Amino acid sequence: MYFEIEKQAIDSIKEAVQDMDCEIDEDFRLDFPPNPKLGDLASTIAFTLAKKLRKSPHLISEELASKIEVPEIFEKVEAVGPYVNFFINYNEFSKVLLERIDEMYGHLPKVDEKIILEHTSANPNGPLHIGHVRNSIFGDSLSRLLKLSGRDVVTQYYVNDMGRQIAIIVLGITELGLKIEDQEGDKIDHKIGRLYFKANEKLKEDESLNSHVDALIKKYESGDDPELNKIFEDVVEKCLSGIKETLQRININHDSFEWEGQFIRNGEVGELLDYIEDEGFVSKGEVDFIDLTFWQIEKEFVLRRSDGSSLYSTRDLAYHRFKNSLGDVVLDVLGSDHKLAAKQIKVIFEEILRENAPEVIFYEFITLPEGSMSTRRGVFISVDELVDEAVKRAAVEIEKRNPDLSPEEVLPIAEQIGIGAIRFFIAKLSPEKHITFKWDEALSFERGCASIQYAHARACKLLKKSDKDISSLAIPQDWIPNENEKDLVRTLAKFPQVVEESANKQRIHNITQYCQDLANSFNKFYKAEQVIGSENEDIRLILVDKASITLRNALDILGVSAPEKM
Repeated sequence: MYFEIEKQAIDSIKEAVQDMDCEIDEDFRLDFPPNPKLGDLASTIAFTLAKKLRKSPHLISEELASKIEVPEIFEKVEAVGPYVNFFINYNEFSKVLLERIDEMYGHLPKVDEKIILEHTSANPNGPLHIGHVRNSIFGDSLSRLLKLSGRDVVTQYYVNDMGRQIAIIVLGITELGLKIEDQEGDKIDHKIGRLYFKANEKLKEDESLNSHVDALIKKYESGDDPELNKIFEDVVEKCLSGIKETLQRININHDSFEWEGQFIRNGEVGELLDYIEDEGFVSKGEVDFIDLTFWQIEKEFVLRRSDGSSLYSTRDLAYHRFKNSLGDVVLDVLGSDHKLAAKQIKVIFEEILRENAPEVIFYEFITLPEGSMSTRRGVFISVDELVDEAVKRAAVEIEKRNPDLSPEEVLPIAEQIGIGAIRFFIAKLSPEKHITFKWDEALSFERGCASIQYAHARACKLLKKSDKDISSLAIPQDWIPNENEKDLVRTLAKFPQVVEESANKQRIHNITQYCQDLANSFNKFYKAEQVIGSENEDIRLILVDKASITLRNALDILGVSAPEKM
């Protein structure tokens, strides 16, 4: 709805500018003023025209405001300093908006663009840990956002089955007498992580074992030993099953899991290496490499080990070529420590392969305050432990607020709140910023995600209490919204535009801010206005229903549940 009235405002500005005998960029947009008292949509067009007309923006905005023919959906247009501000006629706009909000609210028209989005892709040598979780949460939320904005999105997890870590685990099984089932841990991925830790310790004690690991890597890469292949694949499959269980618990699913080994076995890595060599970009030494100094990258890109086996980096090139064949845009979510590798791949794709390079979103890492969680043997904090801790803390808070609830009733609510707290807290900062995870902020019922979930539960409780079929209620044509109702309508109306702008920027933190703004607006309305039993009961129930739908859809972008009771 905002898109439609924004277009009317833009068209009216264009007509007024034509009267001033001046040309402007056809694709300009309007902004939301910081204070609704200043209007609902604001244009900075006066700044653009200042140089052309050789006048101050202040004078231009006044002239524009006087020339604009105000569309019916607006009450008025005013010059506020250098800005041209439009004020919506909420008596008319509110009715139209509420009629349009349904379960699909926020879904934008289809865009002819297919995105292959890779995220998480943790090595399958143990459970997901806190270093992985930001990648997973940001990547999943971004895919949800892009899908809502009309893009076709396929999410992938790149499985490193040929890496050294997996070979070390296989060495532990085949030569060191270690068994997965004998290790500590409730989940299979934790057991494999313990086995990897023990085998790695053996390698530190006896460095000669490293040559055994190298031999296993080369043998698995050749694919000539079916029994060895089965051991490698079994380890990876078992660890992935535990990782998938963790991801599903925090509401994350991938469309496909692509094993790097397939690019060796199907010959694509070999073809890629042959092409690069034929084009004259391979330098010879102890290893084959690409010299990237011509493109101001000092570190060479190694293509093969000295024994002729491939490297992760080479297989990664083949994987990215594969992704290019599947969609229009290849988008990777990577930690900031991958910037050099991403820069190398970008140059190789653009200058050597002459193909589109992947787009990359880098994120900084997440830490916990000292002493906030004890680690098992000081190795790492797994995502399973992080979620268990969040759910436990949420349960304590729920029991404190609802002493009448049974443990069976508390647990599912605590699960929703605990997982929501983690996902929301991580999503609320742009990926470029470092995060220290703070329990008191994340699980706050006053200002954290729980407060937003509570607003939704409060709306659901009110709708249930009314005992009315909300879908059968009609909006009274003589309804004139008061200030609290206007404020809620104004916030509801912004949702599609927030989705569009966030998707275009490929960032999700503005969605978290929108959720907070909508919850605040709803809570203000809820506390100030009587709903059930008031003379405006029906329209206010409709408002509550539309707020719950919008809040649920916004939280869903973040992978956060919207509980119906708390």
